[in-house]
Amino acid sequence: MTTRLVHTLTYDADAATSAAMLADPEFREQVCRSQLATSHQVSIEGSPGPGMQVHVQMTLPTDKVPSFAKKIVGTETTLVQTEEWQSASEARVSMAIPGKPGEIRGTSVLAEADGRTTRTVTLDITIKIPLVGGKIEDLISKLLGSALRAEERTAKEYLA
Repeated sequence: MTTRLVHTLTYDADAATSAAMLADPEFREQVCRSQLATSHQVSIEGSPGPGMQVHVQMTLPTDKVPSFAKKIVGTETTLVQTEEWQSASEARVSMAIPGKPGEIRGTSVLAEADGRTTRTVTLDITIKIPLVGGKIEDLISKLLGSALRAEERTAKEYLA
């Protein structure tokens, strides 16, 4: 089973400014802090556009995770996110929790209208654990939705 998450973020800036923000390591570090990461590493290769690669690794507490999932992830978990930008407006996204069975893959697409930019993140979440995989996929979808809302708030402050 696979769970799909589609989430749209809105930035009060044009697409070029939004892409530059997404290419700024300081912005990515602010996002990690807003998501209460206990540790993080950010690396960005290239500039906004084709070939840019973003790599974020963060360790997150699992204190708000239900007990059925905490048995699997432990007291904290590491999330590794990679973005491979195909153009100035589209990236392939992958996420992994090292040592855990599953994958998260999708896209991030920027679109500008009237001086504002939307970023639509579409992720397919697949967890390969018998009996509870679907429940964990739903949980991860909710957690990622919350993380994207935190990122949008961070972007609003960054762009102000």
